[in-house]
Amino acid sequence: MKYIDKIKSPADLKKLPVAELDELAAEIRTLLITKLSEHGGHCGPNLGMVEATIAMHYVFNSPEDKIVFDVSHQSYPHKMLTGRAEAFMSPEHYDDVSGYTEPSESEHDHFIIGHTSTSVSLAGGLAKGRDLKGEKNNVIAVIGDGSLSGGEALEGLDWASELRSNFIIVVNDNQMSIAENHGGLYRNLKELRDTDGKCQNNLFRSMGLDYMYVGKGNDIPTLIEAFRKVKNTDHPVVVHINTVKGKGYAPAETDKERWHWSAPFDIATGELKNAGSAETYDELTANHILQLMKEDKDVCAITAGTPGVWAWTPERRKAAGKQFIDVGIAEEHAVALASGIAKAGGKPIFGVCSSFIQRTYDQLSQDLCINNSPATILVLWGSLSSMNDVTHLCHFDIPLLSNIPNLVYLAPTNKEEYLAMLDWSLEYKEHPVAIREPFGITTPAKRPVFSDYSELNRYELVKKGRDVAIIAAGNFFALGEATCDMLKAKNMEATLINPRFISGIDTELMEKLKADHRIVVTLEDGALSGGFGEKIARYFGNSEMKVLCYGARKEFVDRYNLADFLASNRLREDLITEDILSLCK
Repeated sequence: MKYIDKIKSPADLKKLPVAELDELAAEIRTLLITKLSEHGGHCGPNLGMVEATIAMHYVFNSPEDKIVFDVSHQSYPHKMLTGRAEAFMSPEHYDDVSGYTEPSESEHDHFIIGHTSTSVSLAGGLAKGRDLKGEKNNVIAVIGDGSLSGGEALEGLDWASELRSNFIIVVNDNQMSIAENHGGLYRNLKELRDTDGKCQNNLFRSMGLDYMYVGKGNDIPTLIEAFRKVKNTDHPVVVHINTVKGKGYAPAETDKERWHWSAPFDIATGELKNAGSAETYDELTANHILQLMKEDKDVCAITAGTPGVWAWTPERRKAAGKQFIDVGIAEEHAVALASGIAKAGGKPIFGVCSSFIQRTYDQLSQDLCINNSPATILVLWGSLSSMNDVTHLCHFDIPLLSNIPNLVYLAPTNKEEYLAMLDWSLEYKEHPVAIREPFGITTPAKRPVFSDYSELNRYELVKKGRDVAIIAAGNFFALGEATCDMLKAKNMEATLINPRFISGIDTELMEKLKADHRIVVTLEDGALSGGFGEKIARYFGNSEMKVLCYGARKEFVDRYNLADFLASNRLREDLITEDILSLCK
């Protein structure tokens, strides 16, 4: 490498002639493709932002000038130019950096950001704080066109004109969200692109913002010129740049949705290196709902800009037609929309990643549950075994959802039970129903499955024992089985219970346990604090029953080793057995 290994900070970048920056861009792109092919990560967004990132760091003076990247999907080139290039050059250092901006890594990162539509508000706060202190520096918010559909982004833009001081908003328009964009504002973005930014209808100007269009968003000299024009501006301005998502890697340019993020792949062919063939719950879900749609035109599936999370490929979306709804990155709207569809007699299913449902608490409570609208919410990837970046943890959905009145939250333990719960939820009209889709590869039922869950909070007594009862929810039912087996080897026949409902308590069964049990153990695949197990512990609080609750500690963790993480929370059958036997002494 001629350039990148010599750049330890933006100051080194500024020493290069503009004419040589394209060579630097080529080096960055080569390193990106190489690392991504071996390590996985966000491909398209980063490949498309190489030139713009070089230009921003060439013109602005980071970290004195603050650059805030929305969702961080396009922050890899930024990391390479701010002293972290080794993490993209040497395989032994690939994991030295987060996939998102991380202040602990560098003074050039100002926030930990992994959720979308946040940069305008966060950067606006930096600008306002600067003004309050009487300081002078540039504040730049970088946001993609897909992120503009998020409510927080529009709220931030609406407020930005009130700032009346330096604030630069770089809109990276690559005509894509994760999948295709949805919503009326994208017609205006196209109109702006088609007219070189000159059309009378202008979303940004209508909000009181100054505006500049850059049609050549992957041309470094053009970008440098544009950024120099807005540097040290005394008012908010939007710089709208037209870029190519996936630029420089043909498969990523051709199939932009597939290459938004990718697991390790073969550079020559674009094929995944470790593609599995086993059926996943995501694939099962999409295929099952498609069949339901054919049988019942009232059924519809809703996604908030993440159809791939539950395997809604372009082909499946086409087959579903108007029964598939993508609202863009707008989870709050999705929940309220589902409530309205349900009230109108439809059968909506909103599929949302556990990490992203955190964005919808008010809508779940106010728009859905207070109105008791019988919509179905599928919570996807909810598991300690799922994503482990601190911004994408899927640990907190049980405490969040299980404590909202009127919401029935179910945790299936196998393939057949999951499908039965899903089918039942579409016909149940008394309450909204959330289902925690099992994570990973499908597992078949080993016992008869119920078809009707209308008798709420009725647990399944899978195996009757005595002294110790293990209540194992959802993904952790297998851990409960393994613990029972280990206890049996210690001459202890434990009771095993599948609670099915993680939003309520089977008081009748709990009372029966008091007769011949001394210890109740709860297992849940998520955060312990405020979760399912604590409900059980609270129920037995004024009795002699001892309760052991197992789940994850209340903490933010980042990029943890799963085996170590589970062990540190004593989420292994040998450790749980050890705790039980110790309590029995």
